[in-house]
Amino acid sequence: MSSGGTTASANLEVFTDAGALATAAASVIAGKLSQHRLYRLAATGGRSAGPVFDRLRYLELGWQRIIVTLTDERFVDPSSPDSNERLVRERLLQDRAANAIFVPLRAGGGTPEDDARAAEPRVRALLPFDAVMLGVGEDGHFASLFPGLPNLADALDPNGPRLVIGVAEAGLPPLVPRISLTAKALLDARLIVVMTSGEPKRALLERVAADPDFAPPIATILRQSRVPVRLFWSP
Repeated sequence: MSSGGTTASANLEVFTDAGALATAAASVIAGKLSQHRLYRLAATGGRSAGPVFDRLRYLELGWQRIIVTLTDERFVDPSSPDSNERLVRERLLQDRAANAIFVPLRAGGGTPEDDARAAEPRVRALLPFDAVMLGVGEDGHFASLFPGLPNLADALDPNGPRLVIGVAEAGLPPLVPRISLTAKALLDARLIVVMTSGEPKRALLERVAADPDFAPPIATILRQSRVPVRLFWSP
């Protein structure tokens, strides 16, 4: 298969390399962000996101009308290398995209829950999102909704009580507290683009498709019919 081609497997769009995946994801997201007078993007962090940001930032999308927030954030200073806000500012909000409006999840509170409560009305004002970007962990988490969270059931409930929650303990590195949008917020969207890589994650996603009894957090996104999902994978 030539670079940039795709094949379908359990609704997976399989790309030959990370660059081809990033180009495709940027194109799909840009198409969604160009359809409305006010555009709202919930951006993820992680390794898959940076190359997508690198492509989006040069596109002429009317960035002055685009509002960007985060699907989740680490409870660290925005200058930290672990900060998703820092990633977005350095890799997306540059060049043509420098005119976009950024709405952070961090608010300078004393705890992740303080910041989550403060972010709730800001996130509510952005709904519905035109596009949501998500990654997937090898444990099946998305955003910062990890298996084993005490409040996971509420956070995964599409009709749950909260749009944003504080996460006291992350399930995977970096092992810092988090702030995360819930499924209720993320499913109030016109499109979700899930980007991931590596054979363990492909196996996990294909098991979600094949085994209805296997229910890691990402199954909440993949098994719902409310929002279209594009599921991109590369080696």
